[in-house]
Amino acid sequence: MKDKTIAAILAFFGGIIGLQRFYLGQKGMGMAQVFFFVLALSAGPSPFTVMLISLALIFGIIDAISFLSMDPREFDLKYNESLAPTSASGNHRGNRQPYQKQRSMTDRERRFQERQRQRAEQERERERRDRERFNQQPVEQPARAAKSVRRDPGRSDRETGVRHFREYEYEEAIAAFQRALEKNPRDVASHFNIACAYSVEEEADRAFYHLDRAVALGFDDFDRIRTHDSLAYLRIQRAFPDFANNQFRLSTPEPVRISNEEDPLVAAPEQPANNGPVHDELLEQLQRLATLREKGLLTEVEFTTQKRRLLG
Repeated sequence: MKDKTIAAILAFFGGIIGLQRFYLGQKGMGMAQVFFFVLALSAGPSPFTVMLISLALIFGIIDAISFLSMDPREFDLKYNESLAPTSASGNHRGNRQPYQKQRSMTDRERRFQERQRQRAEQERERERRDRERFNQQPVEQPARAAKSVRRDPGRSDRETGVRHFREYEYEEAIAAFQRALEKNPRDVASHFNIACAYSVEEEADRAFYHLDRAVALGFDDFDRIRTHDSLAYLRIQRAFPDFANNQFRLSTPEPVRISNEEDPLVAAPEQPANNGPVHDELLEQLQRLATLREKGLLTEVEFTTQKRRLLG
């Protein structure tokens, strides 16, 4: 088994006579270098001799640098293939398809996948610390697992949506998260995940709504909202600063009170000019709620609750 470090050392100190070539099994090239070295010495001290020896030294240094900078797998395939042809060639053929798939991915997808992997590792580390903090067992008991499944009926659909999301299949992910919310409308994770999917699909209204629902149901990791890659489209919207200042909740216009000290049964003759935008904003939000209900994104109970909250 040839080692690239040993080959580099032999090339650096003995490259003038081709020691690295004998070590790597290239006896023909090694004999040629020894022949030219002996020929240069037999010619006596002359500029030609100095030139040949200098070239041999330079080529040895170049070989040493190339060996040290060469990938270990490439070195093994080039110089150790004769010792282990089955394993080297088999691994090469077996890994060819994943490398081609990786080369076909864009830089943005590779960076996104790497961030997803790092985020998953951080989640696992956080869960491990939580288990150590509360002295929980790392493996759930069967009865406890069944109880948690009954308490979370949309878990399988949510996991399916996460799997589609990681494969960049956003439409399938949205459909899976919607099924999870139909089974469990108070699922914080499904609301947050579907908000991310809608943001990637550049549907800001739906993303804002589900993010509002997630925060209303207890989601409080606001730093994640400010830094999550999938919510980048949402953060460039004009409504996002007000949304963030309102603790990541959709703003509710205050009810307009009309003061009439003369007769409470008589309406005020004319509203101030600055009340127009408030009524326009309220009407726009009511129309948006009606559209969400027609598309099936809001149940009748949620529509009534949001409408009552808007109307004060």
